[in-house]
Amino acid sequence: MLTDINFEVAEGEFLTFLGPSGCGKTTTLRAIAGFVTPSEGRVFLEGEDITGLPPHKRPVNMVFQHSTLFPHLDVGQNIAFGLKVAKVPKREIEERVLESLALVRLDGFERRRTTELSGGQRQRVNLARAIVNQPKVLLLDEPLAALDLKIRLEMEVELRRVHRELGSTFIYVTHDQREALALSDRIAVFQDGKVIQCDTAEAIYREPESQFAASFVGDANVFEIEVESADDDSVETAGGLRLPVSGCAGSQGSYWLVVRPEDIRFGPPGGALEASVIDAAFRGSSLTYRADCAALESTVKAEIPDELGTADVGTRVTITWSADRARLLPRD
Repeated sequence: MLTDINFEVAEGEFLTFLGPSGCGKTTTLRAIAGFVTPSEGRVFLEGEDITGLPPHKRPVNMVFQHSTLFPHLDVGQNIAFGLKVAKVPKREIEERVLESLALVRLDGFERRRTTELSGGQRQRVNLARAIVNQPKVLLLDEPLAALDLKIRLEMEVELRRVHRELGSTFIYVTHDQREALALSDRIAVFQDGKVIQCDTAEAIYREPESQFAASFVGDANVFEIEVESADDDSVETAGGLRLPVSGCAGSQGSYWLVVRPEDIRFGPPGGALEASVIDAAFRGSSLTYRADCAALESTVKAEIPDELGTADVGTRVTITWSADRARLLPRD
């Protein structure tokens, strides 16, 4: 169920709905498309109330997660289908089909059978079929979820390019925070049927407004602390720990302390935040670690560049981070 959903999308913007399964992302997208009628509230497009319009009368089109191509039609016929229903002249149909194929870089594929296409090519055809109708808003419901990683990364590049070249408004649904950060002008973070934060990708990553947003977008370390006192570059907890945090002078009470894994560093053992490495994984240019820290009563996640050295499982280290890379959030 959706509650208190209220946002605006600028013309030409790439807005992403991000959140876990069942949080209301797709329901909101389907309400915009007209497949779901809200029991309360209205949907407006360029100032016009379209809440009561059926899907086929809305100037929007939708790309779904799974291929919806007609197997008995070739690529060109699939793309042309909506134009034929709308009784667009044949010559214009041919021109727009070729333009759409060129935009998704499938020139010369108009006579291919859909069964001859790879997964990535099928999704490009789905995209071409959606944009050939020249919608004012393109809705994309997890269109890359069924593709393998290599093809997903390639399609992300293509989606960004198509968005730039079309200049249309894109509204995109995903549960993949990496994908959302890579694609979006802004991200709307959903939780339990609500939008809990809507901002630029960088702002949500660096300045999350809630413990959920910090944990879901980027998988941050979120420590539960009680602050007794604070100055400009540190806070002192009820347990006597002095933790580096900038700009929190005068803070007192219950807080979440947020530190991104890539901002964690390991020092020699013996410090106040001594920890034991319990897991290490090589990720190419970096290594990811988990370390148990008794002082924080938590497992700390760290992502450390390969050139800074390695720590084996069982190694004792001291957890450190820069004060300007940490953030306090009130624990309401």
